[in-house]
Amino acid sequence: MQWELTDEQDAYRRTLRDWLTDVAPSDVVRGWLDDEDDSVFESRFVDAGWAGVGLAEELGGQGGGLVELALTAEELARAAAPSAAWLATALALPALAGRPDLAGAASAGDTVALLVPAETVPDEAPTLWSDGEGVLTGRAPRVLAGDSAARFVVPVGEGDAKRLRLVDASAPGIGIGARPLLDRSRSVADVTLDRVPSVPLDVDAAEVLRQASARAAVLVAADSLGATERMLDLAVEYSKQRHQFGVPIGSFQAVKHAAADMLVGVEAARSAIYFAAASVESGHAQALLHAAAVKAQVTAEGARGADSALTLHGAIGYTWEHDLHLYYKRAKLDEQLFGVPAVWNERIADGLALV
Repeated sequence: MQWELTDEQDAYRRTLRDWLTDVAPSDVVRGWLDDEDDSVFESRFVDAGWAGVGLAEELGGQGGGLVELALTAEELARAAAPSAAWLATALALPALAGRPDLAGAASAGDTVALLVPAETVPDEAPTLWSDGEGVLTGRAPRVLAGDSAARFVVPVGEGDAKRLRLVDASAPGIGIGARPLLDRSRSVADVTLDRVPSVPLDVDAAEVLRQASARAAVLVAADSLGATERMLDLAVEYSKQRHQFGVPIGSFQAVKHAAADMLVGVEAARSAIYFAAASVESGHAQALLHAAAVKAQVTAEGARGADSALTLHGAIGYTWEHDLHLYYKRAKLDEQLFGVPAVWNERIADGLALV
């Protein structure tokens, strides 16, 4: 199966890629990462209007859907651009469906994040404790964009059910401790709540968290695709430049096979991701299985592709001065982000009538 983008979607991808090429070349991105300051890029990204693409108009976005969000994730990864705030908001924003004022602010750059560990599937995340009056106490380690969020959407256990509540990140009783990552293009933080007041969100918590899980699976897979495609480009380019025994290493059969395997993975991933995105967006009966499949398969293949690209580069691929390590670390984090492949494969097994 080969998925065909619409003319509008293809034009969007090309325009965003051109913008990122101009605004976020690798030397500029490396400077942001050195300074540990994503705010410059995030501000330009929001001001240019890209942050609202793929988000519903009633949530303050510019319309579109999950396919457009997947295209955004793919291009951000190709540029190794900071994306934690964008991804966190894309996952948490549907929880604000009943609060158009806050949803509009989030679409305009006020980051909102799910208060769940970044390595956990959102609908499996542990809940914080509530005293029954909306005062919350608990801890969530490694929250994506936890260091830059203006608000947190908090899963709360109330009896046998889950509810979602909203807290202001600047409220008294909130502690935020940034955690360093090898992939400096994303950020996480430990967030603690000590008797923090909250307000209820009038949404179906279970459904919002299920959809957040599916969207996370698709968007992280799309990020992995963008990073892998860029690593393939770098590996092919380098194999034409480096010589051994008087010939380019790209002429060696083993190098050709490694690059061909990466290319097959990239092309297979692209159609699968777009299909899964459209499936989730349309509410297909097997949408969650489609999302699980791309998260499990694409991110695992991306991690393997990263190892192949590093092998083809040799020692130069480890150096800070070479771009490869930016994408290598990004692909490796994507494999872990919001659930490792084994967790998503278990979901596929549970969802198929195999016995």
